[in-house]
Amino acid sequence: MLRRLRTISIASVTVVVLSTGCSTMGDSGADATEPSPEAAAGSQDVGGKVVLVSHESFNLPKKLVAAFERESGIDLVTRSAGDAGTLTAKLSLTKGNPTGDLAFGVDNTFASRPLDEGVFATYEPTLPAGAAEFALEEGADKLTPIDVGHVCVNVDTEWFEQEGINPPETLADLVDPTYQDLFVTPGASTSSPGMAFFLSTVAEYGDDWPDYWTRLLDNGAKVVDGWEDAYFGDFTQGGGKGTRPIVVSYDSSPAFTVPKGSDKSSTAALLDTCFRQVEYAGVLEGAANPDGAEAVIDWLLSTEVQAALPTAMYVFPVSDEAEVPADWAKHAVQPSAPMTVSPADIAANREQWLTEWTDVVTR
Repeated sequence: MLRRLRTISIASVTVVVLSTGCSTMGDSGADATEPSPEAAAGSQDVGGKVVLVSHESFNLPKKLVAAFERESGIDLVTRSAGDAGTLTAKLSLTKGNPTGDLAFGVDNTFASRPLDEGVFATYEPTLPAGAAEFALEEGADKLTPIDVGHVCVNVDTEWFEQEGINPPETLADLVDPTYQDLFVTPGASTSSPGMAFFLSTVAEYGDDWPDYWTRLLDNGAKVVDGWEDAYFGDFTQGGGKGTRPIVVSYDSSPAFTVPKGSDKSSTAALLDTCFRQVEYAGVLEGAANPDGAEAVIDWLLSTEVQAALPTAMYVFPVSDEAEVPADWAKHAVQPSAPMTVSPADIAANREQWLTEWTDVVTR
C-alpha cells in the first residue's frame, strides 16, 4: 500500500526528482470500463504504433489499454525513462530525435526546461470540464494536464488524541515548541515530496525560507533521505516503530490509513501546507506518429481514463466529469488553495535554493 507515495532518489543536488509524482500502486490487471465511443473518437482511423515515454509511475489497467487499442487500431508501447527528473533530462537530450511519440510525467516543477528547449510539438486538445485550472500559464499549447496531486504535511490523529494535544495546522505551527521532535521530512535534494515540501516553504516565506528552516531544525525536525524512510521508518502510523506523529506525505494518504471495519482514517493531511503537482502529456517534436500521439492524449483525457487514475496511479483526475472512489471522496480531500511556485521561478532558482538548503540542513 502507498507504493505511489514513495521516495525518488537522485544522484545530484542540482537535479531534483518531482514526480507525483509520485510510482504506482495501481493494479494494471484490474477491471476497467470499456471506453465509450466518444473516448475513442479522436483516435479512429489513426492506428499504427505509438510509443509513450514516461516515468516509471505510469500504470493503467490492462483492460482499459486493450480496449483503447482495439477501438483505435493503435498499438500503444510504453517505455519507462526512470523517474520524472531522469525523464525530463532524457527528453531534452533527445529533442528533435525522440525515442517516442509522446511523453507523460513532466510536471509543473520541471516543465520550463523542456518547453524552453523545444522538446514538445504544438497540440491543444479540447480539455474536459475543470482541466483548464491546471494548464500552464506558458506552454499550454504544448503540454496537456492529465492528473494532479498535492504534497502535504500529514499527522497521526490517533496519536494526538491519545496525548491530548491539538495537532498542528500550518507550516508556522511546526516551529512551535509544542511539536518539538515530532516532525520528519524527506530531504529536498533526495526526494520528490521532500522537494515539494521545501517549495511550499518558499511559497509561504519567500526569501525568508532559510530562517524558517533554521527554526524548524532547531525545533527538532528530522530530515531523512526519502519518503519511505520518513513514512515507514519514523512516522507513528507507518506500520513500524516510528516515534514521530507528523510527516510529509500526500493529500491522498489518509485514504489508505482507514482501519479495517472503520469509516474514519487514523491520519489527516494538513490542507494549509500543501504544494500542488500537476503531471502533463505532450507530443514530442519529431515524433514518428504525431497523429497517434494526439489520439493517446485525447484518450488520457477521456472520462474512463480519468476515473481510473485514483486507483491505478493514486493521483486525482483533472476532469470534473470523472468520479473518484468513495473512500477518496471522504478521506483524500484536496486543498482549496494549494501553494504553488511557477515553473520559471523553480528553473531559475533550483540550483541555488538547493545549495542554500543543504547549507542550512548540514550546518
